[in-house]
Amino acid sequence: MRLAVDIDGTLTRGDGSGALDPSVFEPLRAVETVVVCTGKVLPNANALCTYVGIEPNAVAETGGVTYADGDVRFHVPDEDLEGFVEEYAPDGDLGWEGTDLVNRWRETEVAVSLDRSKDEVKRVAERHGLEVLDTGYAYHVKSPDVDKGQGLVAVADRLGFDPSEFVAIGDSENDVGTFDRAGVSYAVANADETAREAAEFVTEASYSRGFIEAVERERDRG
Repeated sequence: MRLAVDIDGTLTRGDGSGALDPSVFEPLRAVETVVVCTGKVLPNANALCTYVGIEPNAVAETGGVTYADGDVRFHVPDEDLEGFVEEYAPDGDLGWEGTDLVNRWRETEVAVSLDRSKDEVKRVAERHGLEVLDTGYAYHVKSPDVDKGQGLVAVADRLGFDPSEFVAIGDSENDVGTFDRAGVSYAVANADETAREAAEFVTEASYSRGFIEAVERERDRG
């Protein structure tokens, strides 16, 4: 089995802590190929793979950055992230308390806190030719021409696979791209409505338990 899997809301406990559930480690290790597909930055995805003990293949920043076979690539057309930040947050305050570690290593998009007005973020983003995705953890301001699905295609190609060989598992609207490109797709039960409608299957369990359910169902399906 080959997996394209999200992190937040999919491999996490669902107890409000945002912590990874250790029960996902063994199922991840047992899979032939894993591509971590996340809205987080590449260092987060790489750290997860390292500590779980799997090959570090990743689609990060909602498709803006990919990593496979020891090679980092950036997938961004001309965009105006700097213009967005200059207009929306000239003081650099994107809603994160203290040092902004959410954006510290982010290179192809900007993440704004959900405490901010989504309508205002969208208005400013649109003026700069950008789109906004609400992942339930942040507003991701990004190019409309980049998504996780395109990232999966790029990583799969470098690994010598077709994206249709992958089972995609996620919980948010930014996972729809991987659902569209993968051969099979699962939304965990806590997924937002956009992800649930786009997925082929919806699990009965939520968060990490939903991930494990999806993996077990795919094994049973053969």
